[in-house]
Amino acid sequence: MLNYAIIMGRLVADPELRQTQTGISVTSFTVAVERAFVKQGEERQADFIDVVAWRQTAEFITRYFQKGSMIAIHGSIQTGSYEDKNGNKRKRVEIIADSVSFCGSKSESGGNTQRSENSGAQTFSNGSADDFNVDEESDELPF
Repeated sequence: MLNYAIIMGRLVADPELRQTQTGISVTSFTVAVERAFVKQGEERQADFIDVVAWRQTAEFITRYFQKGSMIAIHGSIQTGSYEDKNGNKRKRVEIIADSVSFCGSKSESGGNTQRSENSGAQTFSNGSADDFNVDEESDELPF
């Protein structure tokens, strides 16, 4: 069985970091993803996809991404159901982020990034934040 999703789009709002009762970091946000096709005479449409990130990935996203940032997300699709306040059954579909990547230009990501030409993909996954030598005192990205 295979459950793997890759999307790329823009955040529709600033992601906010929350903590579970046991202290685990989590953030949920929505990404606007443009559709690949446009009907003649119509504007390009977008899908708004809900994403959840946990632990170091959540912390990374809330630190380095804001409303309008272009982001690529690799993860798995998760579905569930719930009952709304009116007693109606609802279904939810979301992507659980395994890793995220910067996709925008230097100016779109704040303009303060320092990266060498050989740095490769700008990606963060569920590894330890120590893997990226993140300096808590610095406002610069860790690549």
